[in-house]
Amino acid sequence: MNRRANSRRWKLIVMIALGCVLAADVALGFASWNAAAEAPQAQALKLNQLTRTAKSLAADVQRGQAIEKRIPNLASECSGFYQRDLLPASSGYASVIADIGRMSREAGVQSSGLKFGGEQVKDRGLEMVKVSSAVEGDYSGLIRLLEALERSPHFYLLDELSLSSQKSGKIKLDLKLRTYFRT
Repeated sequence: MNRRANSRRWKLIVMIALGCVLAADVALGFASWNAAAEAPQAQALKLNQLTRTAKSLAADVQRGQAIEKRIPNLASECSGFYQRDLLPASSGYASVIADIGRMSREAGVQSSGLKFGGEQVKDRGLEMVKVSSAVEGDYSGLIRLLEALERSPHFYLLDELSLSSQKSGKIKLDLKLRTYFRT
């Protein structure tokens, strides 16, 4: 009887396994039939989409490789920027005063003084200097001053502008700039 029970259990296990294989075969047959029934236009659309994605990824890889090739030159470019565009801290304040004064005169506007505030940039060998100034003049002169700041050989970041009109018909421009000095 024990042998007969083992035989029945074995047949049951084989039948369950066979049923599972048959169910998987039916599911795969249905999936295959579904894929074959899909319209050729949909397949062509998928192919086009995958082709565009592949081209986009290839372009990303090329951009990455180009950046990777430029990495060895990055240190020398940064060093050149520091030396060329950032003023030394020892003469920086005087240079900014002279630079903004010259640009104001050339633009035909009047600057009513500069105010400075600074702080060290940790572990970079730099000092961040905030510069604020009130400038008065006509609209075209103020635009010329802003363009001169943009084209300056020294590094200036324009943080804030505010305009107000004066009773004399001129425009007052409050500038807040930021620059960096090498320490």
